[in-house]
Amino acid sequence: MLMVVFAISTASAQTKLNVCVVGLNHDHIANILNAYTKGQVNIIGIAESNKALWAKFGKRAKLPEDIFFEDTKTMLAKVKKPDAVLGYNEVSKHVDIVRICAPLGLPVMVEKPLAATLDQAKEMEALAKKYNTKIWVNFETTWYASNQSAYNTFAADSIGKIKKMVFHDGHQGPKEIGCSPEFLAWLTDPIGNGAGALNDFGCYGADLITWFMKGAKPTAVTAVTRHYKTDVYPKVDDDATIMVEYPGSVGLIEGSWNWPFSIKDMEVFGETGYIHALNGNDVYMRLRENKVSTKKAAPLPAPINDPMVYLAAQLKGEIKGDDQSSLNYNMIVMQILDAAKRSAASGKRIVL
Repeated sequence: MLMVVFAISTASAQTKLNVCVVGLNHDHIANILNAYTKGQVNIIGIAESNKALWAKFGKRAKLPEDIFFEDTKTMLAKVKKPDAVLGYNEVSKHVDIVRICAPLGLPVMVEKPLAATLDQAKEMEALAKKYNTKIWVNFETTWYASNQSAYNTFAADSIGKIKKMVFHDGHQGPKEIGCSPEFLAWLTDPIGNGAGALNDFGCYGADLITWFMKGAKPTAVTAVTRHYKTDVYPKVDDDATIMVEYPGSVGLIEGSWNWPFSIKDMEVFGETGYIHALNGNDVYMRLRENKVSTKKAAPLPAPINDPMVYLAAQLKGEIKGDDQSSLNYNMIVMQILDAAKRSAASGKRIVL
C-alpha cells in the first residue's frame, strides 16, 4: 500500500517553471494565465489552432505574440525545451499531447479527467512507461484544504474504517453558468468529452475515493444517468449517479449539470464518526458520542498547496508515492468512469 511522502523545501515553493500550453479552449485556462500574470510561472509556448483565441488570451494576459503556434509539434520544435507541457484542450485530445511529448521525454499535466475513454488512458499509460515519462492530472478538489483535513483525520484513525462516502459535484449546467462557446463545443460532445456530467463531474468523486482507498480497485460499479435538458444538451447525459463498491464500504458519486447552485462537497462515514467537507475550507465533524465540531481547515502546506508548486516538486522528485494527481490513481478513476458508462448503458452492475 503506497503512502505519499512529502519532502518539503523552500526551494520547491520558489521554483518558477518554464511550461508550454496545449489548447486554449478549456475554461480552466484562466488558472494558468492567472499564475503567469502573477509571475508564478513562465509560459514559453502555446499551441492552439484557433487564432481568435490567440488574440483573446494574448491581450488578456499580455502574452508575447511569438509564443503562439498552430500545433504542438511546431511549438516544441521552435521553443526551448520546457520543464513540462500542460493540457488545456479537449479531454479526448489529451492522448495526442502524450503521443508527441512522451517520445521527447517531456512530462505532461492535463486538466481532469485523464482521458475521454479508458482506451485512451491505457495508451497514455503505455507511452509513459515506454518512454519513462510522467503524467499528472489536475483536479480543482486536490487543492481543497478541507479534503486534506478530512483525509488526515481518517488517516489518523479518528473515525475508524470508512463505511460510506458521498460526493456531490456540479453546478446549474455549463451553458447556464456562462462557459465559453469553444469550451461548450467539446464539453457537451460525446466524443470530445467522453460523456456529459458523468465524465465532467463524476471524475471528482472517483478521484477522491481512489485517494481515500489508497488506490484499491473497486469490486463493482453501478450507474444511472439522466438526460433532463435534451434541448440544451442533446448529445450527452446531464446527470449521473454512480455507486462504487469496495469490500466493506461503498461510495456514492453524484455528478450533475442540474444542481440549483455550484457544489463540490464530500461526506465520509466511518465506524465511529462522520466528516463533511462542505467546500474548499470548511469541515464539519461528528463522533458517535455526539461530539460535534466545525472548523476552518488549516491552509495546505507547500508543495501540495498549488498545482505549479506541486508540479515543480514532482519534477525534482520531492514527492513520493501516489496521490490525487498521479497516473496510477487516475487509471483507477478511468476504470470507474468506464464501468459507470457501461452500467448506465446496459442497466447492469459491472463487476471489475
